[in-house]
Amino acid sequence: MEKHIAYYESPIGWLQIIGTDESIERIDVVEQCGGRNIPTSFMPWIEEIEQYFQKKRTSFSIPLKLMGTPFQVRVWEALQTIPYGQTVSYAHIAKQIGRPKAVRAVGNAVGSNPFTIVIPCHRVVRTDGGIGGYAWGIERKKWLLEHETR
Repeated sequence: MEKHIAYYESPIGWLQIIGTDESIERIDVVEQCGGRNIPTSFMPWIEEIEQYFQKKRTSFSIPLKLMGTPFQVRVWEALQTIPYGQTVSYAHIAKQIGRPKAVRAVGNAVGSNPFTIVIPCHRVVRTDGGIGGYAWGIERKKWLLEHETR
């Protein structure tokens, strides 16, 4: 299957979208656009991302190809259950997947999420109320959290 790469200019920077005609394998924030050609198959998915930024969408139906360890995949699936505009702690996710003592491992899995925005890892914060980390930068995490609550 042929892999495609597309770029979308979002309010938090360029998003690089990698996948095939059937599913997306990664969505990353990158420093610059690597090209303007968007495969036809990606258009509905990019439209969903655009609708999210326009506050017209609160969840996604984009088909994702989750490639990680079984533990990572469980964490990523749990992240997809966090409601729009809400936050949960890393400890909450650890309990949700049945591994209450694996908070640090959950943090690592959250940090390796390959699908910015679509799998909402930005909605996970520290138990003490601190914002926690974000693979694509704390300022972007703050922006996303504010975007969902304004």
